[in-house]
Amino acid sequence: MAAVIFGAVVLLAAAFAFLNGFRDASTSVALAVRNRALTPSVGVLLAAFFNFVGALLSALLAVAASQTWINLPSGADGLTILVAGLASACAWGLLMWWRGIPASSTHALVGGLAGAGLASLAIGGPGVAGVDQSLLFQVVLPLVLSPLVAYSGSFLLVYPATWVARYTQPNVVNQRFRRGQAVAAGAVAFGHGLQDGQRVSAVLLLALLAAGYSDGGIPTWVAALSAVMMTAGTLFGGWRISQTIGYKITRIDPLRGSVAQTFSALMLFVGAIGLHWPLSTTHTVTAGALGAGENQHFSVTNRKLVIRILWLWALTPLVTCALAFVLALALSPISV
Repeated sequence: MAAVIFGAVVLLAAAFAFLNGFRDASTSVALAVRNRALTPSVGVLLAAFFNFVGALLSALLAVAASQTWINLPSGADGLTILVAGLASACAWGLLMWWRGIPASSTHALVGGLAGAGLASLAIGGPGVAGVDQSLLFQVVLPLVLSPLVAYSGSFLLVYPATWVARYTQPNVVNQRFRRGQAVAAGAVAFGHGLQDGQRVSAVLLLALLAAGYSDGGIPTWVAALSAVMMTAGTLFGGWRISQTIGYKITRIDPLRGSVAQTFSALMLFVGAIGLHWPLSTTHTVTAGALGAGENQHFSVTNRKLVIRILWLWALTPLVTCALAFVLALALSPISV
């Protein structure tokens, strides 16, 4: 039975990676497309390429990510927790995509794993070690801090950028910063691959450890599966969320778009390589765009939509926790 559940985990992890690329990767080029720095087709190809490279390299970081996340019980119990957590994250991600809301796949996944672990404890099974620390340091703190840092950093960096361009003709400024924004979009896509690719690889590594198929190393097929599925999702392109970021929440010019994406890419790199924090690309890019867009002489922010998005960000881990709890209870007979 453990082998069957392991197969289900692999399929759900592949679906999670595909949906991640489908929902989130085009977010990295949304502002560049909005400002005509890239065409939609070129933007998707750019995002797919750098997403693929980042996801492949992320396997090197996945071991550290899995060690700082949670420790699952071995056997069918641990695999069932992964099934419920992944399924709830996928379901919530699809709903948010359909509604055009930029929500975090990472927070959905960690919330789902927490809920499934609680369900295991509720029926007298083994719990998930480290889930309280994981929720604190990888959901609560990033949920609060990373959007604030992205917003504040992008807002403040607009000042030196506009000062440097103060004597330059507006059309020249737009042309130069469109080029910079195209480069920054590729950097964000690469950072997205680094961040979210290691999440998928870490989940598969946890499954391998729970099933007894690994001693802690990352097989080549794990990195390849993560990269291929995320890239495939990117190429299919879910533009609903990109429309929200690029057109609905704020109005942003090439200078501010370049600032927002450059700072977002820097945060993703530091989070993935330096801190091993699973920062949300969606949260970072959205908050960065809002921060840069707010630093203007006139208000261009759709505050009603922003408040709605913030509420859904806060609800994401709670909803997936509850959904995974129910799913894990329903699946508990097969793990016995």
